[in-house]
Amino acid sequence: MPRWAVWGFVILFAGCGRASPLPDMQPGETGRVVNVIDGDALVLDTGQSVRLVSIEAPALYPRERDADPYAAESARILEDLALGRRVQLYYPGITRDRYDRALAHVVTIDGAGPEVWLNAVMLERGGAWVRLYPDTAARGDDLLTLETQARQAEAGLWSTPTYRVTDAAAVPIETRGFRLVRAQLGIALPIPPETPYPPTCRRSLEGADLTLGIRNDARTACGLAVGTKVLVRGYIADQELDLTYPRHLEVIEAD
Repeated sequence: MPRWAVWGFVILFAGCGRASPLPDMQPGETGRVVNVIDGDALVLDTGQSVRLVSIEAPALYPRERDADPYAAESARILEDLALGRRVQLYYPGITRDRYDRALAHVVTIDGAGPEVWLNAVMLERGGAWVRLYPDTAARGDDLLTLETQARQAEAGLWSTPTYRVTDAAAVPIETRGFRLVRAQLGIALPIPPETPYPPTCRRSLEGADLTLGIRNDARTACGLAVGTKVLVRGYIADQELDLTYPRHLEVIEAD
């Protein structure tokens, strides 16, 4: 989706108070942003914590480890866009997570500046990447397009070595965290019986120590042919890349 598409929605919303900027979603609460936790989380003056759905930013205050690279910069982008402004929440599916945070798309609604779809603009500016879940994946294709454009422009976090697309064979053994990985699918691997929260299936990645753990929602990837070239997004821990959602895998070339 080109830049004008995002701001085209903004102009429509500003010009017609009755028009919903996200008509495929359920309008939710309104409030003023009084705190930005990091690049994908904020707090309203009602006390409601909000998680910007379908995007994920580097963690500024992770437990028991240092902040992720580019976390402070990402939080500043969201502060510049939202702090002190009135916003409305829009729900694409389930409305709360286990921490009672609202899972929402967020749109500014005051006259302090142009109306902004925060989730989209965070991607456009390279402050976050896309992370989709089945219950809240509406507008996922639009968001992935915005992320792709930001990556191609090396905007924001995409200008840093940490988040650039990496070949599977070049992923360091100690890597932990979100990555975009280019790989060639190898053979099916056994799942050790003692594995906590085991994936539906596992695949080797040719020429790499890194393996691919495929969760149930993305199980169609279990049947892709050996040699299929893919771009995968997910969390890496203990030399395994976790694939949780079908749109987190893009087939580059199928042999």
